[in-house]
Amino acid sequence: MFFGDVQVLCLYMSCLGCLCVFGVHRLLTLWRYLQGRKVFSESEPLEVGRYPFVTVQLPVFNERYVVTRLIEAVVGLEWPRDRLQIQVLDDSTDETTSLAMEAVRQGCLKGLDVSLIHRENREGYKAGALANAMPQVRGEFVAIFDADFVPQPDFLQQVMPRFREGVGMLQARWGHINRERTVLTRLQAILLDSHFVVEQAARSMNGLWFNFNGTAGVWRVQAILEAGGWSHDTLTEDLDLSYRAQLAGWNFG
Repeated sequence: MFFGDVQVLCLYMSCLGCLCVFGVHRLLTLWRYLQGRKVFSESEPLEVGRYPFVTVQLPVFNERYVVTRLIEAVVGLEWPRDRLQIQVLDDSTDETTSLAMEAVRQGCLKGLDVSLIHRENREGYKAGALANAMPQVRGEFVAIFDADFVPQPDFLQQVMPRFREGVGMLQARWGHINRERTVLTRLQAILLDSHFVVEQAARSMNGLWFNFNGTAGVWRVQAILEAGGWSHDTLTEDLDLSYRAQLAGWNFG
């Protein structure tokens, strides 16, 4: 056997070993998910008069095709108007700003507390926009949605009852508007579902660490502050804050 053949064989066996380890990890995660479902209980509905104050933050940058849809969806959330604040965190340099301003105006006409916070610079990018808006947050909780998301009207009704003492963040599952459009979108949806439905659910139900995925989640403001707030020292500000919050003693769900 030539020396080159030995190298190829070693590389092949190394790849095969990595795949075997990955497969075992997937099976263990699935087992934890199935075990966790046996003890997982649904949350009780919120009692009338006990709705916490929620601030919804929408960080956007040059999203002219979807920004109106996003704001209209958030304005339509089923939550007491006097317990809801909506912040559009706009760093845009195109017509997104004017479109967002009009959608904000329409939301205000419906009696909601909707505001647009526009920055002339993009210092810190998304993390910078979130950190910049924190002093104006009135809510006890902060829900965050990226521009390409369309939260269902009952999103807060479904998520907020799951906040228990010591829970700092709840991550919601992502849906897919174009799941059935092509074979590629179906495969992408399956991969994302395996992450949210199985992996993160298994970690949550078994008290294991996991991270906020940057959107479609709700944070307790106290957890953000105790963890040191949003930082743009890294490109993965969601992962960074998640681990700092869990190191500070907060649980995720």
